[in-house]
Amino acid sequence: MPRRDWGRRNFEGKDVVLAVEVISPESEARDRLTKTHKYAAAGIQYYWLVEMTEPDQYPSVEVFELSADTGMHQSIGLYRDRVKVDKPYPIDIDLTAIDNL
Repeated sequence: MPRRDWGRRNFEGKDVVLAVEVISPESEARDRLTKTHKYAAAGIQYYWLVEMTEPDQYPSVEVFELSADTGMHQSIGLYRDRVKVDKPYPIDIDLTAIDNL
């Protein structure tokens, strides 16, 4: 992405490789339902939901991939200690290294 676009808040679906939402109590329904459908309709291939399941725990990350058959996102994994995936490109995140504030 060109440097001039870094401050943008809105992108076309074709320009987004991975969308990540951090779930909070106020946004849970939007992140799990509304945004999942909107991102799928926009053609965004990968969607992650990050959530704190319990206070004092590390975040969990659920990884979704857009299904060519259904046009909907399907869960391809739930990660609790480490996110290690090869799509959309190699990513390895140690969730236990994240400092909970």
